Amino acid sequence: MMDNTNLKSRMGTKLQAIAGQESIHLPADPGSDYLALTHNAMDIIKENLKHQPLPFQLFDLMKSPSGGSTVFSVPGLSGEEAEKELTGIILDYTTPRAYWDTPDPVEGTPPTCMSKNSLISEDRKPCAHCPFNDYGSKDGESNAKACKESVLLFLLRPDSIFPLLVRVPVTSKMLFLKYTTRLVSRLTPLSSVVTRITLEKATSRAGKPYALFQFDAVSVLCPEEAARARAFGQQFMEIANAAEIEPVFTQAG
Repeated sequence: MMDNTNLKSRMGTKLQAIAGQESIHLPADPGSDYLALTHNAMDIIKENLKHQPLPFQLFDLMKSPSGGSTVFSVPGLSGEEAEKELTGIILDYTTPRAYWDTPDPVEGTPPTCMSKNSLISEDRKPCAHCPFNDYGSKDGESNAKACKESVLLFLLRPDSIFPLLVRVPVTSKMLFLKYTTRLVSRLTPLSSVVTRITLEKATSRAGKPYALFQFDAVSVLCPEEAARARAFGQQFMEIANAAEIEPVFTQAG
């Protein structure tokens, strides 16, 4: 069980330290389509939250659709909204993984073991040498791993200064990494392009339908807007890391 009192205390201490640092101020671009890049969004966030911890429960999290659906269910002001594609600036991403010692954990159950980067577990053991990282370790019948991998995107959309958290399943992890590699080959930072995410129906070896995430760059930001996106992303991730947002991504469900 997590010690919520200690966790909140550590979050508050870290956020106070960040609040005391000098912010990066860039001139607003009234021509930008992105609300977060046309105003000093970080000052608004700090003012409204009064430098309180930014718990992961405040973020909108979009999970992978089930049953091979090719439509996203995105949290909105009036409830869940169906969207065929997601478009925005990926400010950053993490690659967590988690293992549960039961085959069917209750939704929201913290994992038995977890890693924030899929390389080293919280108890400092290398994930590559863990037996639960072996293919087929999940049930002995499929080729799945017992330790659940994913990619977690911080997607900044035009009409919000808070990024949407998009959980990409392990079945699409390589597709995302290939996309980032293509950008690297062109010396293009991930946060300097507008990315479109769509879903494509696929079928597993066992005959079960699922959705594959597809990524493509629809436009490149101008140098000034790219600089603002990079600066905003850096400051936002400092707050997100201080609040230890990772637990939301490694809960069963």
